[in-house]
Amino acid sequence: MTSPSATGPSAITSTVAHATSRDGTPIGYRVLGRGPGLVALHGAMQSSYSHVQLAEELAGDFTVYLPDRRGRGLSGPWREDHGMRTEVEDLAAVLAATGARDVLGVSSGALITLRAALTLPGAIRRAAIFEPPLFTDGPAPTDWLRRHDREMAAGKVAAALVSGMLGAQMGPPALAYVPRPVLVLLTRLMMRRTGGGEAPSFQELAPTLHYDGELVVEMARTQEAYRAIEADVLLLKGSRSPQYLRDAVDALARVLPRARLVELPGLHHGATGNRDQGGRPHVVARELRRFLTGA
Repeated sequence: MTSPSATGPSAITSTVAHATSRDGTPIGYRVLGRGPGLVALHGAMQSSYSHVQLAEELAGDFTVYLPDRRGRGLSGPWREDHGMRTEVEDLAAVLAATGARDVLGVSSGALITLRAALTLPGAIRRAAIFEPPLFTDGPAPTDWLRRHDREMAAGKVAAALVSGMLGAQMGPPALAYVPRPVLVLLTRLMMRRTGGGEAPSFQELAPTLHYDGELVVEMARTQEAYRAIEADVLLLKGSRSPQYLRDAVDALARVLPRARLVELPGLHHGATGNRDQGGRPHVVARELRRFLTGA
């Protein structure tokens, strides 16, 4: 889980467009730059705005499309039976509308990108995969998800976000030793400082965490299926990211037939995001440019 960005206005002019998914739901996306197309699909507790600075780093060489996944900003709502199939249909709609064939998937967005590369033959030529929460040795843990849902139903949004943060092992290891009431208080204070302008707040993004959690559960132990992916794949992981995410990337490196693995020294799960949220978009952009240009 990564945080929503609260950066100021983009230094590069962006436009907004919409694709229509298979069920008629509009999927909005930001457009920055010019050149070959790249779709950047965000992860949990993020929106299209979370990768604006990454898009700016690439805008001189690529047209970068930043979709809002369902339930966020520019896009329509979830379906009652929302799951991986719907997410892949949404990505397929953006690919068809833009003509792009290269995709960066971040966290849960990386799970969607992997599934799309498998089930949409020829639609994705190159896929950059950043730390998908893919549990390779057993079922994904669900206790945190059930607790999150109970807390959201009770209107305890800050507590629900803490459950998600701890469940996804985000933040420094020392957080595990901080009393939960203190974490809830700190999260409540942080919620007051997020949002405004184009960036959604924690309050707005909190309901999306349930659906990302369900995707993780649905995709657990699916790594062997990805042997059939024909696209070129760049696997990215940060040296400071949680071990289970690093293990997932390593497992994919063993099964993907056309993959290259790159570790980003000193970076963590928020590396692709905007700088005010701890991201290092210039570092990630450098690796993406090498991959997409064949350098």
